[in-house]
Amino acid sequence: MSARDLVIVGCGGHGREVFGIVEAVNRAGPAPAWRVIGFVDDDPSPANKDRLDRLGAVLLGAVDWLTGQGDPPAYVIGIGLPAYRRAVGRRIEAARPAAEPLVAATLIHPSATVGLDSRIGAGSVLFAGARVTTNVTLGRHVHINQNGVVGHDTTVADYGTVGPLAAVSGSCTLDEAVLVGTTAAVLQGRRVGAAATVGAGACVVRDVLPGAVVKGVPAR
Repeated sequence: MSARDLVIVGCGGHGREVFGIVEAVNRAGPAPAWRVIGFVDDDPSPANKDRLDRLGAVLLGAVDWLTGQGDPPAYVIGIGLPAYRRAVGRRIEAARPAAEPLVAATLIHPSATVGLDSRIGAGSVLFAGARVTTNVTLGRHVHINQNGVVGHDTTVADYGTVGPLAAVSGSCTLDEAVLVGTTAAVLQGRRVGAAATVGAGACVVRDVLPGAVVKGVPAR
């Protein structure tokens, strides 16, 4: 089976980390699964263009390059912040006829683990060392960063992000576009409302309202 063409949306640091996951996936298999034909970005900085060059990667153009292709490749959104990832994802979806949607690639680093009866939505990315246990549901375009943990029976809705070394306990609900920051913890059974942010190192011991920003131990 030949490798499938793939475009990464966003050439910042997060996007380039996603590029590294693709390379790791290709090395781990009997044959490469993906061929990254390039990146798209509406406003790439000179520094990020230089870093793409050093990786041997190509900047294809703005995001509209992807949506304007007659025979479009698969894509993955390499943008770290959930709100921006959601905005770009909705824009990509709106630009295509409903009968001809683009295919969002799901990427799982070889060192990540996914437990039994867990569901990973299209476009989601599990970074190195991510741990998704059992009966977990991840929506579309969810990112579980390096060594992030999602416990049993938890749901992370579309465009959610679990940061590096963060831990979401069992039976939690993270609504759409939630950000759980680096080393933060969400305790058993808690709900974090849509577009809320749990600051780095925070510990969530009670439900978080939609759009709230909480920090500290316990998180307030």
